Amino acid sequence: MSIALSLRNVSKSYSTGGHTFKALDGVDLDIEAGKLVVILGPSGAGKSTLLNLIGGMDTPSEGTIKAEGTDISGYSENELADYRAANVGFIFQFYNILPTLTVLENVSLVADLTKDALDAASALKAVGLEEHMNKFPNQLSGGEQQRVSIARAIAKNPSMLLCDEPTGALDSATGVTILKLLKEQTERGKTVIIVTHNSLFADVADVVVRLKNGKIRSVSEVENPKSIDEVEW
Repeated sequence: MSIALSLRNVSKSYSTGGHTFKALDGVDLDIEAGKLVVILGPSGAGKSTLLNLIGGMDTPSEGTIKAEGTDISGYSENELADYRAANVGFIFQFYNILPTLTVLENVSLVADLTKDALDAASALKAVGLEEHMNKFPNQLSGGEQQRVSIARAIAKNPSMLLCDEPTGALDSATGVTILKLLKEQTERGKTVIIVTHNSLFADVADVVVRLKNGKIRSVSEVENPKSIDEVEW
């Protein structure tokens, strides 16, 4: 299996009021392509900072990040924008879809970002929203809006999907549906990385990374992950 991401001695520091705060401190991590990776940790552990660095939304203060063998650590803003457009699909707790556009128009926007975009209607069909394409976001439930954001990420046709608490605003039954959709993407060869404080996610992951105070405490490969339906959410 190829390595999708390789981080070496990655740190991220922020300065506020004359003090320096280290959000990440000397992180080493390798992630194989096509895996469902869950990054667990309490609030303030550095999970979102790590996701932002992997996704090219920020740059490390120290260390190197290689995505599919290419060092993105020193990329310019324009290079990072190209990297995000070509390689990364983002899925957040709050759906970040545009209220004045229809479902189909929201997903179609990604065609302007990457030349390898998939057909928007096909992406919506893959998440079970083919009958809602012409609706506006305020006509959808929270779970349906999250599925729109997943369809939009899928339509970019990226190698990685980065998810920040993707089920945090949903009820448990809808969250299970969302997790199944994300797991299906690994079966298509995509790398899916989820950051969460919910320890139940560890039961269905291929790899579990535990983060605390900006440091990796453990990295565990799960030999026999449970199916999502086996877990009592």
